[in-house]
Amino acid sequence: MSGSVTSGSTTRSRSTRSSATSGTAIARKAVLYAVLAALAAVFSIPMLWLVSTSLKAQGQVFAYPPVWIPNPVRWANYLEAMDRAPLLVWLANTAMITILAMTGTLLSSSLVAFGFARLRFPGRRLLFYLLLSTMMLPDVVTLVPQFVLFRSLGWVDTFAPLVVPAFLGGGAFNVFLVRQFYLTIPRDFDEAARLDGASNLRIWWHIMLPLSRPVLVAVGIFSFVYHWNDFLLPLIYLQSEGNKTLALGLRAFISPTDASWNISMAASMFLVVPVLIVFFVAQRQFIRGVVMTGISGR
Repeated sequence: MSGSVTSGSTTRSRSTRSSATSGTAIARKAVLYAVLAALAAVFSIPMLWLVSTSLKAQGQVFAYPPVWIPNPVRWANYLEAMDRAPLLVWLANTAMITILAMTGTLLSSSLVAFGFARLRFPGRRLLFYLLLSTMMLPDVVTLVPQFVLFRSLGWVDTFAPLVVPAFLGGGAFNVFLVRQFYLTIPRDFDEAARLDGASNLRIWWHIMLPLSRPVLVAVGIFSFVYHWNDFLLPLIYLQSEGNKTLALGLRAFISPTDASWNISMAASMFLVVPVLIVFFVAQRQFIRGVVMTGISGR
């Protein structure tokens, strides 16, 4: 009798502790989700203001208190933006430069990373550390020698200075990310392929690239955002109106005598929306790729 009573009280105490633990976990999750929702709301304010301003009349842009919902909604702002400047031409230029540069970055960074991760040669670690050390150099340090080189090649006012360098290394940070991911792939795949007579290039193309899709998506998004939003390099190398990119061309909407912020925000939507679409489509692969690069530290 006493044993059954003891067993029942033990069961009830365990149930009570389990309920308390479950309640604590739910409370923690609720607090976490509330904090995340609040942060998401704060970070979305600039984007919401951009969309709202792009649909306002000019008189509502600086109204106080702020007008969040335009009244009336002016879709004509987008048509006026396209009338003021060749936005579609600039959009096509930006897309061409970004796609070509992103392709070059993916190919070159993955190939260089394959050499550092899979091949054994004298000075491999020293070269890798030397490559990583280039990340400490500010980009502006190399602007003058690059401009002198590209001008001597006759590449000024062409897309070449914005595209060709991407095929010649891919950047130290991108190489680092891909190399770290390659280190997580078992070498058994390489050895099996070599037994079948595969060369290093074939192993890279047929084995490593298909297995490294998550990190390639991450590198691709980094490259896409960088080249899509790049302002400095197009400012230096692109001179004619027909060769401008969107980031460079948006300056045309703001002048000392005319600052139509509603039209400027409408034009800015052409620059912002493609980046949002790319990220939301590939966000799962992007997060997985970034996480997987930290698994191996060899």
